[in-house]
Amino acid sequence: MIVASLLLAFLFTGDTFASHILKRRHFPHHRSQCRPRLTSSTEELQPVTTLSAPLFSTTPGHSSSSVFIPTSEHHTSPTPHTTFSPTFVHSTSAPLTTSSSSVAPSAETSSTVVESTSISTITTRSTDSSATPLSTSLIPNNIKAGIAGGDAYPYMKDHIGWWYDWSPDPSKPGSPIAVPMLWGDGNVDKQDAQRLVAFENLATVPTYVLGFEEPDCPSGSGSADMSVEDGVAKWESLIAPLKKKGTKLGSPSMCKQADETWLAEFSKLISTPWDFTAVHINKNSLDGVKKDVDHYLTYGKPLWITEFACVDDYEKFVPCTDQDEINAFIRDVVPYFEGNKDIYAYAYSNGLGLGDVWPLMNGDSLSESGKTYLAAISEYH
Repeated sequence: MIVASLLLAFLFTGDTFASHILKRRHFPHHRSQCRPRLTSSTEELQPVTTLSAPLFSTTPGHSSSSVFIPTSEHHTSPTPHTTFSPTFVHSTSAPLTTSSSSVAPSAETSSTVVESTSISTITTRSTDSSATPLSTSLIPNNIKAGIAGGDAYPYMKDHIGWWYDWSPDPSKPGSPIAVPMLWGDGNVDKQDAQRLVAFENLATVPTYVLGFEEPDCPSGSGSADMSVEDGVAKWESLIAPLKKKGTKLGSPSMCKQADETWLAEFSKLISTPWDFTAVHINKNSLDGVKKDVDHYLTYGKPLWITEFACVDDYEKFVPCTDQDEINAFIRDVVPYFEGNKDIYAYAYSNGLGLGDVWPLMNGDSLSESGKTYLAAISEYH
């Protein structure tokens, strides 16, 4: 009798333990260490039956996060003016987890877990009605391509989604979105001071706004030269309030590219995070471009390449002068930007200090480089 009782107890305990292991296998409590993935302008987001891409959090490092779920991890070739509607999930506690089968999240109290292996739609529950999805709202006019500087605008306007000219009040007729910028703290020169005053008196709420222009480098060569502390103060007092009004905030852009430390310090001190990371890339190879992109992905935000140019920056800042090299560079980077799911916008830099061959314009007409860029973006828009 005693032996039979012990045998029954052992079998019962063993079954309970096996069930506990099964639950832990389906409901792990650790957060995935995979790099966040974003959607491209060409992936249509709908209620899905397969969840194969990692989920993007708009606030990395916080337990409450907003994410979207793409229909597939597979990338397709971009097409003009593609739109999409995201499936939005808001989690206030536990991270989302996935299995290798087709899955969908289901809400349990304040956490979101994945357990179904065969479904037709995604069911979500949000505890924050103010949350908004990452969607085409971060791709200007659903067109990634843009220009930095307005002189080539008449030639480009039918093929770009946005543009800016480093001022707080860019304005030209047409559908591309003009994006204002707070260039600096007003201390560099007269123009900087005027721009600060104009930004303080913005009459409208912009769709997007860009932070400071290369505050990590000395003034005199197109950089704002700001301390991190001054940047934080100006950000919180002048840029952050726009977020409450619906503006998408772009981070300050760095002069030192992947070698920067300014933005890293800045990100730890601000109380209002940016929505997308503004990136400057001056390289002469696609591998160099990818290196800078990888660095800025560590901030966990969508990327806007607000300036890119063909430059040999290995030892010094030497703009490319060979037309064939420039043409090849443009034809490499445009498809890369268009196909990269983490990049939501990019702009050809038409600023000063880039030599005589790179600029988009040659007098009153497009340069050879300008024609190459226009042809490249016309393949998509």
